Amino acid sequence: MTTSTPTTNPTPHTESTPTPGTRTRLLLTGGLAAGPLFLAAGVAQGLARDGFDFTRNAISQLALGTHGWIQTANFLLAAVLLTAAATGLHRLLRTTPGGTWAPRLVAVFGASFLAAAVFPADAGAGFPAGSPDSTRLSTHGAVHMASGMIGYLALCAAFLVLARSLAARGHRSWALASRLVPLAVLAGFAGSSATVLSFTAAAALGLTYLTAVTARLLTDRS
Repeated sequence: MTTSTPTTNPTPHTESTPTPGTRTRLLLTGGLAAGPLFLAAGVAQGLARDGFDFTRNAISQLALGTHGWIQTANFLLAAVLLTAAATGLHRLLRTTPGGTWAPRLVAVFGASFLAAAVFPADAGAGFPAGSPDSTRLSTHGAVHMASGMIGYLALCAAFLVLARSLAARGHRSWALASRLVPLAVLAGFAGSSATVLSFTAAAALGLTYLTAVTARLLTDRS
């Protein structure tokens, strides 16, 4: 007489989206707050400072003059918050597509704000009040511009990398937006030769979208 041993079919393994822990949430809050705080402080200063004109002056120039320390502190705060956000993204995405490079690129973006604080922009276009126009870049002005360019290129690259992670999570519209926003940011920078408002709008778009995509990742439960 023979007996048969019952067999059990293995339960198929399904991957679920990891839920952010408390520490990860706190770190990612940096990504939520960095853009709105930086932009709100910049706009408030631009409206209050004598001689500043949003159609002629970049927000970076607010770090010049008597009250320039406020904008310098604004740069430093943004650098801290963005670095925290990069750490939070690493904790959240490390096992998903794009989980390696997206946090690194956001960290580069954060470092560019630190460089902007250490190496201020040049005076010009009437700000600080009475400053003559000049086409010559100082060393610190050149470093400021280069760091900003590198930082925003890194942010655009981060969005493209994040598109993979968002698509893997089933957020196709967010993945598409993450591929289109970098194009809009770069187009805005290209238009800055015609008006500084184009540059300001592009920079604001990048910061705002980082807030939005961080919020999407924080509330993800799929």
